[in-house]
Amino acid sequence: MKRMVNIAVICAVLSLAAGCSRGDGKQWYRGNTHTHSLWSDGDATPEEVGDWYHSNGYHFLVMTEHDRIARGERWVTVGDRGRISNERLEELRARFGRDWVVTRIRDDRLEMKLKTLEEVKSFFEEPGAFLYIDGEEISDRAEGKPLHFNVLNVAELIPTQGGDTIMENVERNLAAVNEQAERLGRPMIVHINHTNWRWALTPEQLAGMRGTHLFEIYNGSTGCNNYGDETRPGMDEVWDIALTRRLSSGDAGLLYGLAVDDTHNYYSFTPDVSHPGRGWIEVRAVDLTVKNILEAITAGDFYSSTGVELEEVSCTRSRYRVRVAVEEGVTHTIQFIGTRMEDGVVMETGVILQETTGDVATYRFDGDELYVRARVVSSKLQEHPAAGEEAPEYAWTQPVIPGRK
Repeated sequence: MKRMVNIAVICAVLSLAAGCSRGDGKQWYRGNTHTHSLWSDGDATPEEVGDWYHSNGYHFLVMTEHDRIARGERWVTVGDRGRISNERLEELRARFGRDWVVTRIRDDRLEMKLKTLEEVKSFFEEPGAFLYIDGEEISDRAEGKPLHFNVLNVAELIPTQGGDTIMENVERNLAAVNEQAERLGRPMIVHINHTNWRWALTPEQLAGMRGTHLFEIYNGSTGCNNYGDETRPGMDEVWDIALTRRLSSGDAGLLYGLAVDDTHNYYSFTPDVSHPGRGWIEVRAVDLTVKNILEAITAGDFYSSTGVELEEVSCTRSRYRVRVAVEEGVTHTIQFIGTRMEDGVVMETGVILQETTGDVATYRFDGDELYVRARVVSSKLQEHPAAGEEAPEYAWTQPVIPGRK
C-alpha cells in the first residue's frame, strides 16, 4: 500500500505544478478515453468503432472493454439471435474487404472472429494523425455500488480487486494499476468513471481518493446523472466540493475532469442509447504519441467538452485566460469558478468568481482563491443529449492554484 501512496503524492505534485496550457508550440489532439465494442458490451466491431472516431475528427482512442483487453481470440454469433446480424456481416465485408472478415461454422451456428486491437491498429493508425491506446475498464462493486476505473496504456489485464467498503475497494484497484505501472516502468494512468451512475460515489468519497487525480466530469452514457437531481449534486458541484475538501485539508492535490462518451451503441442516435460523440477531451501535446498524451493528461494540459471548442487556455501567476473558437450565430458565456479562503476558513464552495459573455475572457487572481477553473456555456444545445439530460454545450478547463505558474 505504501507504493500507491508514493505515486499519489507524485500525481499531486504534478497537478499543482501544471494545469494550464502555455504558448510552447503544442497543439490540440481530440480523443475519447471510454469506449466499448463487441469485445464486451458494445454493439459494434472494433473496426467499426475505430472507423467512427477516425472519420469524425478524433486523433486518439482508448478501447476500454469491461475486465478484458482486446487480445487473443474471441468469436461472436451471427444471425437473428446473434450479436451481429447477417446484414451487418455483409456490410463489414463490403466496407473492409472479404478477406478482412473471418467466419466459421461451430455447432451449426455461424460465427465471426473479432479483430484484436493490434489488428485494428494496423488498419487505422497513422503517425501524427490517429493513435490507439490500450485500455481496460475495471468493473467492481462494493456496498451495492458500481465502482469502475479506466486504465490507459494497460499492459496486463488487471482483475477486479474487491474490498468490503467503497474506499477499500477503490484503494485496492488503484493500487493494482499503480503497481503494474511501476513494476513495468510503463506510463499508465487511471481515472474514476461515472461517479453519479447509480450514485456510486459521494463528493466526499471522491475527495478522499488517493492513487489518481482524474475522474469523469461528464459521461455520455445513459443514466449517469451528469446534472444531478432534486437532492443530489451534478458533476460540476461534485467537482467543486471535492476540490475544496482536498485543497483545504492540505493533504491532496487538484482533481482533473474528463468528458467521455462511454460508447456502447453505434447504430442508433436516440437519447436512450450510449452513442459516440457526446463528450471528449482536447489534449495539448508536442506530437501524437502515447507518452505525450498521457503526460499531458496527468499534468492537466487538456480541456473537456460536449461541443464547445477552445482556441486558448493559458495562465500565469497572475491571471487565467480562455479563448473560445468563434461559431457563427452562437454566443458563449465564460465562467471562472472557485472557492475562496478568508483567514484560513473556507467560504462558499464553487462560486462563479467572474462571468463574461463573449469569446475571450481573462480572470485576474485575487490571491484568496483555493483554486480557479473555467466553464464555458454555449447558447447552442447539445445535438444528441442522453435521455433526460437536455443541456447546452459545455467546455470545462482544468483547475489551477493561483500563484503557481
